[in-house]
Amino acid sequence: MVSSLSYAQNRTSGPPNVVIVLTDDQGYGDIASLGNPWIKTPTLDKLHAQSVRFTNFHSGTTCAPTRASLMTGQYSNKVGVWHTIIGREYLRDGVPTMADLFRAGGYKTAIFGKWHLGDNYPFRSQDRGFDEVLIHGGGGVTQTPDYWNNDYFNDTYFHNGKPEKYAGYCTDVWFREAMGFINKNKKSPFLCYIALNAPHSPFHVAPKYSQPYQGNPSIPNPNFYGMITNADEQMGLFIENLKKTGVYENTIFVFMTDNGTAAGVKFDQKGTLVSGFNANMRGTKGSQYEGGHRVPLFVSWPAKKISARDVNGLSGAIDLLPTLMELCGLNTDNQFDGISLAPAILDNKQIPEDRILVADTQRGSMLVKDKQSAVMQGSWRLIDGEELYDLSQDPGQKKNVAQDHRELVDRLNRHYQAWWEDISRHGDEFNRVVLGSEKQPVVCLTAHDFFAVDDMPAWNQDMIRRARGGNGPWQVEVARGGTYRISLRRYPAESGLAMNAAAPVPPAEEGVKPYPPGTPLDIRKAKIRIGTVEKEMTVPPQAESADFVLELPAGKATLETWLTEDKEESHGAFYTYVIKVK
Repeated sequence: MVSSLSYAQNRTSGPPNVVIVLTDDQGYGDIASLGNPWIKTPTLDKLHAQSVRFTNFHSGTTCAPTRASLMTGQYSNKVGVWHTIIGREYLRDGVPTMADLFRAGGYKTAIFGKWHLGDNYPFRSQDRGFDEVLIHGGGGVTQTPDYWNNDYFNDTYFHNGKPEKYAGYCTDVWFREAMGFINKNKKSPFLCYIALNAPHSPFHVAPKYSQPYQGNPSIPNPNFYGMITNADEQMGLFIENLKKTGVYENTIFVFMTDNGTAAGVKFDQKGTLVSGFNANMRGTKGSQYEGGHRVPLFVSWPAKKISARDVNGLSGAIDLLPTLMELCGLNTDNQFDGISLAPAILDNKQIPEDRILVADTQRGSMLVKDKQSAVMQGSWRLIDGEELYDLSQDPGQKKNVAQDHRELVDRLNRHYQAWWEDISRHGDEFNRVVLGSEKQPVVCLTAHDFFAVDDMPAWNQDMIRRARGGNGPWQVEVARGGTYRISLRRYPAESGLAMNAAAPVPPAEEGVKPYPPGTPLDIRKAKIRIGTVEKEMTVPPQAESADFVLELPAGKATLETWLTEDKEESHGAFYTYVIKVK
């Protein structure tokens, strides 16, 4: 249980506030103060100079797994998150989150930006402890669960579950609205989680940010750098506002990124760096090698006057929650996979040298043992159970020394075996979207989360427009038996488009790659199967949806859909809306 606290009105003392800024797909080498000679990140450079810097800190290798570990203090596979799509990004119901624990301890809690741990009940951020929620859908702006035609500028986001339009560039909106939340709650302790979708693809940014990087052959993606520079600028403005508001001194400020760089470097087929900066690391986002999961972590707390320094001991995203709990004086009975780094931050204590951590890349429908794994101890890295590297001598992981250290390889493999048995206990289970709950009367299931085993589902709106991507079922649970209306659609309801329409190209801001025109589909039939209930219907030419009214029993079920064209080519319903009829 989390202890309850009484808080003084004077917010320069007492329990600290917490601000976490998490960027998306920015790597360790995409920061000037960490060695990049081209990128401009003055705010991060100043924060680096004032912070405790964890130089051997490891995230997941992709977006959702890192967020799951950050929120729970546990390995992501254990809590059901090992992919970014197909329903394997849903954070298992009942697992306490950082927001749950801080709210129970008297904190106001808020998220701005990217949640990416489920878009429907019981996985939404408002279901998992956040008082204030302002997010886009899915894993990024322009993805399938996101609001139709969002493009990073002047978009519609989900504010406490309801769509609202916001003026400005997405990164600017997240920081601006986060500051509004803090202004309203400055007299009480708060947890403010700012999870940017930048610099994730599709790399939309105003030209004034990307222009300084154009024409430099050493920079692989000027827009990627421009998005980082914009985020750095906005973070600087945000920090200045914290100071003006009077909460900066007693705020624990955390900066980290969610995985290795996605677009900051290019390698040739031999693995030789062609352009960009990767801090001498091998691999990028999604890789089990160091460049896939070693990321920056900066922690500052001005009121404590902690000396700025590097901490070189092995640490990871699973450590952040227990660390913040201890720093904020919150006691918990929860069992974390991570440890508290508070002694290293406050007292310069060493992280145990014999500590072992594991990172892996699953990105599949089911957990697979020995798949793209890294077992880490100190400077040692055991890759896929067979390759061993000593980063103190070989930071680029070029020389496999496994044959020279068989005992160490065996010991690290034994650790992996024990780790696997622990994290895979729920690996054959599904985290199910709940239908018919009063917590979410209307559920929108999207192709982003088709359980598509053999084919990539339509996870973004470009694919929706082109009618690309494999079909698959959704794993659901009917909360209450009764009558349900289930509407199958090719486009989301807010688009107002008929299923047979070709979606028009919307107007785009400068710096935005426009959406492609939609491919028309001649849909004639629609079919649905949920559990043992199955129905088929003819689709009128200009219909926006195919609406089924079904009697469903309570319980777990598999929901499948088919939209069939005149030539008998079939697609899944890219969007399916479910509501219990009263």
